[in-house]
Amino acid sequence: MNSPIKNIAIVGGGTAGWLTACILAKQLNNANDVTTTITLIESADIPPVGVGEGTVPTMRQTLRMIGVNETEFIQECDVTFKQSIKFVDWLHTPKSGHHHSYHHLFNYPQIPGFDLTPYWLLNKGNDSYASHVSFQETICDLHLSPKRITDKEYAGTLDYAYHLDAGKFSKFLAKHGCKNLGINHRILTIEEVVLFPDGSIEKLRAKDSQTVDADFFVDCSGFSSRLMGQALKVSFVSKAHQLLVDNALAMQVPYADEEKEIPPYTISTAHEAGWTWDIGLSKRRGVGYVYSSNHTSHDRAEEILRNYIGDESADLSARRIPMEVGYREKFWHKNCVAIGLSAGFVEPLEATALLIVEATAKLLAEKLPTTTHGMVYAEKSFNDISRTAWDKVIDFIKLHYFLSKRRDNEFWLDNVNPKTAPDSLLEKLEYWRFNLPTQSDFSSKYEVFQLENYQYVLYGMDFMTDLSQISERYPHIDQANKAINRIKQHALQAQKSLTSHRDIINKIKKYGISKI
Repeated sequence: MNSPIKNIAIVGGGTAGWLTACILAKQLNNANDVTTTITLIESADIPPVGVGEGTVPTMRQTLRMIGVNETEFIQECDVTFKQSIKFVDWLHTPKSGHHHSYHHLFNYPQIPGFDLTPYWLLNKGNDSYASHVSFQETICDLHLSPKRITDKEYAGTLDYAYHLDAGKFSKFLAKHGCKNLGINHRILTIEEVVLFPDGSIEKLRAKDSQTVDADFFVDCSGFSSRLMGQALKVSFVSKAHQLLVDNALAMQVPYADEEKEIPPYTISTAHEAGWTWDIGLSKRRGVGYVYSSNHTSHDRAEEILRNYIGDESADLSARRIPMEVGYREKFWHKNCVAIGLSAGFVEPLEATALLIVEATAKLLAEKLPTTTHGMVYAEKSFNDISRTAWDKVIDFIKLHYFLSKRRDNEFWLDNVNPKTAPDSLLEKLEYWRFNLPTQSDFSSKYEVFQLENYQYVLYGMDFMTDLSQISERYPHIDQANKAINRIKQHALQAQKSLTSHRDIINKIKKYGISKI
């Protein structure tokens, strides 16, 4: 039987559910002809996880695509700009007050068609790799904004993403989706998932006996995986042997000084058995400690977090979030797709949670057939692409740990054990010992992290690519020096035109981007 797919039910609100709903509603329907009905079912009894407060630059493209006004988004979601992740103490255990750090910038290297990497490797000085290839590191360290108040929405002098309040963002997307994209919103607690004889989902039955019928279902129910895991029995593939953290403690820390300058980047600081995130929003900081309970106690973890925050943590409570790292054996099964935490979880080191939601929702919009006739191929293709994407994300996250030279805890010793690293990562690292990473090492456009992302982390962590035997391949030293000087000039020019991060956030909140 070949039936049209016109009704989609999304189970679960939160950021994953509402972002998915908005993407599907925008991409499956045009402005004048609604062909697919999107219904989001949300339980009043189940609060969202609501921790993820970091994004990557793709979020700008996504918000613009679904029709969000950037000014309203910034004003309503406690938003600040994010230009980088600054990694502190990942390479070495700090000694005598000395801390190593590097930036994973969002601006890619500045010279199209000319890679400065080999020239930095062959002539290392005191400059960091990031400052050698981009002026964004300078802008970050000066706490400047990536854009001017006169720049158009979603445009800027430098590439940027956002820090945001996850709870406010979910409500903002819900309002936007229902008002502007025609999404139906139902408050129900699902009690039963009714299956057809072939194992696909027929309907959902709520506690009050209301039912939800749909042609296709999207599971955004979080760690519970109400549809994919519980009802359809799709097994979970653990990656705990590769990514060793399994818990997070989170705190919301108000600013003692409401005009305190806000770093335009996430701060990720390594500790004895994990790392802290530190995200500056306009009204507060979001701070947390991600750690391995196999290498430390929960009490010690909270002590680490409170010591990091300082006196401001005295009257604050910490929320502990157990984490299971891995993904579902299948992401699409029968007439159901899992997106967000119901599909899997990779620790929050590179703000992967919302990034994967964005990518998966867009892939579903692209792959969802108009009728059930195409379901078999769509399911296989979606699963193949998604599994590759998840595995490559795990490779990239593991890279940060594997390159560390910290030896102050068994946690770091276990992380540098090759047995805990994916073979696909080990093969690349071995090749890159004497060969530059190139775009051909990243063969799929569905790999979330590409060449430039790897370069920032590899060389920020002092990975050594030995080019001494082939230095003659890189004779354009004069061209390289000119390019480096241009980058320095760009940095000076940008410093003159860009204002402080706090200043532009205050102005946008007061006046809006387009009104000045």
